[in-house]
Amino acid sequence: MATRHTRIVERALTRLKLRQLRLLVAVGQHGSIQNAAHDLSISQPAATKMIQDLELDFEVKLFDRTNRGVVPTVFGESLIRHGKLIFAQVSNAAQELDDLNEGSSGRVVVGTLLAASPSLLPMAVEQLLKDRPNVAIKIVEGTNEVLMPALLSGEIDMVVGRLPSHRHRENISQEKFFDERVLAVVGTQHPLSKQVNVSFKQLRPYGWILPPVETTLRRQTDQFFIRQGQYVPQVAIESVSYLANRSLLMAHDFIGLMPAHVAALDIQGGLLAGIDWAAPFGAGPVGVSYRGKQSLSPAGGAFLDALRAAASQIDSSHSAR
Repeated sequence: MATRHTRIVERALTRLKLRQLRLLVAVGQHGSIQNAAHDLSISQPAATKMIQDLELDFEVKLFDRTNRGVVPTVFGESLIRHGKLIFAQVSNAAQELDDLNEGSSGRVVVGTLLAASPSLLPMAVEQLLKDRPNVAIKIVEGTNEVLMPALLSGEIDMVVGRLPSHRHRENISQEKFFDERVLAVVGTQHPLSKQVNVSFKQLRPYGWILPPVETTLRRQTDQFFIRQGQYVPQVAIESVSYLANRSLLMAHDFIGLMPAHVAALDIQGGLLAGIDWAAPFGAGPVGVSYRGKQSLSPAGGAFLDALRAAASQIDSSHSAR
């Protein structure tokens, strides 16, 4: 006797149509069957019937009706997420075929966090281009809150940078490359740039450039500030743009928090200075997150190998210091 799971898989393989999944995703986006039907140029009765057929085939309720339209149930949210992943894979397959047809050796889309930008990612890109000169590479910058959902939905192949500490770990593989510490960084004109044994009391009068509130580093920073007598900076700028942060630090007496190796080149070049104050928070693992090896194209697999090689070089240079 067939199990419920076997029945549903059999129906999905024999009866499920991409058009149904497109409608499902569209209803989730619009919160309305009518608007989704209009978007896909089908009648509302036909759209309603397609949703009902999906519910029968999967033996679950996909949407709840409200005064404002329809809202996905937990089953609907799950199927929408898988539908998006299917469409992303179809798009990736078409893109890869197109790249190969045009003479490229594949395509890889990489999400990056600040901790990966200045050295790890460029080194890996350089290595990949040596091995695959015609590969197409797309780099998307953001925070984990933005990049991880895009990874899960298949819009990007991997995320490189600070590994998420507690969220976004389901359905993804993670590899740690090395541990990173955080520096308090200022412009060379800052009064504290040449001070030794700086205390937090000396940092209090200055404005700060902080990471976004949804990041682990920001939560750790806020908790530290609370422990320092509910400290609130007079000026607090929230930014993940390294170029903007560097310009602000060079022009104003602000204090920025950066992963050590992110700031290393500008400190060596005399553009920025590290404050002689050991931040008692912010240390964490840098690595790569992806949906598992089976999800990676040959170009994606080659880029993962390039990242490992680059990380090994960086880790060796860290150890030599």
